[in-house]
Amino acid sequence: MRKIIHVDMDCFFAAVEMRAHPEWRDIPLAIGGSASRRGVIATCNYPARAFGVRSAMASHQALKLCPGLLLIPGNMAEYKAVSRQIREIFHRYTPLVEPLSLDEAYLDVTDSPWFGGSATLIARDIRRAIREELQLTASAGVAPNKFLAKIASEENKPDGLFVLSPERVQDFVHRLPLAKIPGVGRKTAEKLSALGLESCGQLAAVGEAELVRRFGKFGRLLWQRARGIDERPVETEWVRKSVGVETTLAEDLHQPEQGRLVLARLWPELIRRLDGRPVCGLCIKLKFSDFEQTTLSRRTHAPELDSALKLCERAWERAEGRGVRLVGVSVELADDSQGIQLGFEW
Repeated sequence: MRKIIHVDMDCFFAAVEMRAHPEWRDIPLAIGGSASRRGVIATCNYPARAFGVRSAMASHQALKLCPGLLLIPGNMAEYKAVSRQIREIFHRYTPLVEPLSLDEAYLDVTDSPWFGGSATLIARDIRRAIREELQLTASAGVAPNKFLAKIASEENKPDGLFVLSPERVQDFVHRLPLAKIPGVGRKTAEKLSALGLESCGQLAAVGEAELVRRFGKFGRLLWQRARGIDERPVETEWVRKSVGVETTLAEDLHQPEQGRLVLARLWPELIRRLDGRPVCGLCIKLKFSDFEQTTLSRRTHAPELDSALKLCERAWERAEGRGVRLVGVSVELADDSQGIQLGFEW
């Protein structure tokens, strides 16, 4: 049985700023883009969250909820430097560290010699080291796999630890709402609800074949997660899997023709970033005025603008009257066995 720790820093960007400016600790603080430029909140501290401010919220909406909000652009160079210090702490305990972003990572401590191999004590000591050496707090979850460890890390935030031992997994997963499964958004949740499925326990009673029939390949993942199964390893080497470009628009778009024009402007930059590498898929991303987003993809070895425009039209149908505030396009990279080398004339 594996021992996986998921460590998630508490409101990381804001915490770094409050460390440098202790006078900001008790006032609502957010890091994000300018409200006048349709910026969004990257993160905020807990006093701001008390007003309803959240990550990924439009900055102008955050300021409406909290007129006294201190909104700053942040210092990405400093956040990256602190993130490196955090990772140095992780590597004291195990070489198997998979960073997910600047502020969170998975650690596989199955074979770690620290504390007699106790993942609970290792997680506790990691949090102690971060607190004492960096004056920051972290929440951690301990579980037999990545899916469960990430959920566990959310149980006792902020500055908490939650341990999900193997014998508790079944009862814990049985009660989980389906929204906890990565990839279950509003549309999928509605489809599952229409089938009378609201929890992982209910979903676990459905056969794998039936879920695959209704949801395709995603149905197999649903079947596994509803049973607490996740065999993904902690990956220490990061490999770029996609290349993309997107833009947040100055004003919401309401006509698909407008979206096609934006996509056509993005396309040359996508091809430049792709730099002739082999591909195996094409994906369109739209974010709507209510901040819900949708993606639509297709398999292809030769991404063409016409194909992207058709995907965009199909994705636009999901707007259902909402404006579109962001348009993006990406390609999935392939190894030599999956794709072919492409030449583009731009």
